[in-house]
Formats: sequence, C-alpha cells, structure tokens
Amino acid sequence: MLSYRHSFHAGNHADVLKHTVQSLIITALKEKEKPFLYLDTHAGAGRYQLSGEHAERTGEYLEGIGRIWQQPDAPALLQPYFDAIHALNRNGTLRYYPGSPLIARHLLRPEDKIQLTELHSSDYPLLRTEFSKDSRARVERADGYQQLKAKLPPLSRRGLILIDPPYEMKSDYQAVVKGIQEGHKRFGTGIYALWYPVVLRQQIKHMLRELEATGIRNILQIELAVRPDSDQRGMTASGMIVINPPWKLADQMNTLLPWLHQKLVPTGTGHFSVNQIVPE
Repeated sequence: MLSYRHSFHAGNHADVLKHTVQSLIITALKEKEKPFLYLDTHAGAGRYQLSGEHAERTGEYLEGIGRIWQQPDAPALLQPYFDAIHALNRNGTLRYYPGSPLIARHLLRPEDKIQLTELHSSDYPLLRTEFSKDSRARVERADGYQQLKAKLPPLSRRGLILIDPPYEMKSDYQAVVKGIQEGHKRFGTGIYALWYPVVLRQQIKHMLRELEATGIRNILQIELAVRPDSDQRGMTASGMIVINPPWKLADQMNTLLPWLHQKLVPTGTGHFSVNQIVPE
C-alpha cells in the first residue's frame, strides 16, 4: 500500500530544484511552434495547501520556496516558475504550492498535451478534480512506469517526461532506470527528467551506474545539497537527471544554483553541481 503523501514536503528545497528545472525545460520546448506532450508519471495531488495540517507539521516549505519566492534580487530565469506560484497566490500570501502538474498547466500552451498518472487513492481524486475542465489533460490512475511504454512516443514526437517517484521502496531506484530505458526505446528524442533524493549516496551512485550501463547518451546531472552526505536518517540533497537536455539548461543552472544555494542554505553547508555525466 502506498503511504507517501507529498503534501508533507511540498515546496521544500527539493521541489525548488525540481520545479526550476521543469520550468526551464518547458520554456525551452515552447521556443518551437510545434506542440509537445508533458507526461508526469507520479503526479501527486496537483496543488498543496501550505497552511494545511501536513505542510504545517513539517514546515519544510519555510526553508524552501518560502525563502526565495519574493526575493527582489531573484534571477529572471526563475520567473516562469514564480509565475506559476503567483497564479495560485494572487494576494501575495503563500497559501498554496503548485505541484509539477500545475506548473505544467500554467506554462503549457493550448495546443500542448498533458498526460498525468497517480496511483495513491487519496491524491488521485484530487488530481482528477483539479484537471476536470482542462481539455489538454488526461488523468489516469495507473502505474507510472507503465506509462513509459503505453504513452510513448507522442504523435508530436516532442515531449518532456517527468519521473518523480516517492522512492518508498528501494526497488524504485532500479525501476526508474528500467522505465527510462523502456521509454527511450520508444521515444529516443524525448527529454526525460528524473528527480532523485540523496538519502544514502551509495544508492544514487548505483542508480547512476545502472543508467550509464543502458547506453543512453546525453545525460546531465544537476544536484543541490543542503547538508553534507550522511548515513543518518533524512534527505541531505536532491538532484535531477536530464536526458537530452535543452542546450541552454546546463548554463542556466550554473547561473541559478549559486543564488539558490545561498538563499536556501544561509549557513553555506552542502554543495551544488552541474555535470554532463554521459556525452552526446
């Protein structure tokens, strides 16, 4: 039984990194007129109430989006991401945080398509209701990894596939690699964005070795750590693995990460990095 609820963690430092990268990729895809598909394998509830019991219990958003969303010196590259947040908080008070489906909904054009999958029995109805009036969107209660077989390639032959599992089970670290491999066989030119948590560094190293062993080319790794690696309980960092990244993405993140790290981690602990781990 799935127990993970993203509502406890919405808007934290990992969301800031994930949604910054997502927004930059979508913005790059929109530079061409041809429509594209946004596919989200683990879509969650869509929106999260930051004044709700779950978010208030952890307070993680206060050390994430709460630290940056109204900073006067914020880089212009963050504006699409911030625009999606402001769309839910028009009075200037941070009450709601958009998950990746709502960020996509705000940024995508009328001709683009949205494919969302969520298995959790509580989150799926919320997601379905959220998108009930959006003709671009299809919402299904199904296995997200299976969508990488069933929904690819899109008719437009352009797309962003966001893979963001809860990593509740250790098998998720292998499942994401297998899922990407299946998707890439069918849609080799798509952009794949995989989010990962750093709880135990060895798990990530093993996952990356397995991904490199697939033979897939053009893989970018982006990481933001708020604490040094540790074998103690808890996430110290998170990262994004991007296959077929837009050509500007590495430079954009090299511009943004020093600012994000400074604001999110005032003590200066941790690290940030952008590395092309597999060349084109």
